[in-house]
Amino acid sequence: MSRALARNWWLIGLRALAAGAFLLALAVLPPQSIASLIVLFAVYIAADGAVAILAGTRAARRGERWWSLIVEGAMNLGAAAAVLVWPLVIAAPFVNATAAWAIVTGALLFAAAHRLALRHGRWLVVFAGAVSLAWGLLAATAGPSADSDALTVEVWLVAYAAIFGATMLVLTWRLRRFALARSRQRPCADE
Repeated sequence: MSRALARNWWLIGLRALAAGAFLLALAVLPPQSIASLIVLFAVYIAADGAVAILAGTRAARRGERWWSLIVEGAMNLGAAAAVLVWPLVIAAPFVNATAAWAIVTGALLFAAAHRLALRHGRWLVVFAGAVSLAWGLLAATAGPSADSDALTVEVWLVAYAAIFGATMLVLTWRLRRFALARSRQRPCADE
């Protein structure tokens, strides 16, 4: 499994890119309303979910089991669809919904980390899971309420996306480095 993920390091990079695009959108766009934050977050988790499913199915084609990535991706797509279909219903409990999403994502990342070799960056996946879990628990217990203004909610979302995206970026670099080293070890077909 670790080798398959190393070969597909760019998929993890796409997850980091999705987090970066979300951060950039929040920074560049005018002050957000809760409704536009919800839509931006839905787009971010949909992109992250699609990439997680792609990574899981590519591993599955090689006979490796990465069910947790596929489940995480499907959950992300389902959450994004629910937010986009019912934005007014989701607007009031948005913080609680994102907290629940982060807690489940954290648990699924812990499950995925179990399948990854330590030298491939297992600790980074565990850290990403811990960030998701901790953010979800903090958001549920001490985070903004449904009455909070858009800026408060935005700060919480930026904090999560920045740490998660940076972790995925470091994991991408580590997996890419491992894949390149492995490709150099294989003898050429001409030899």
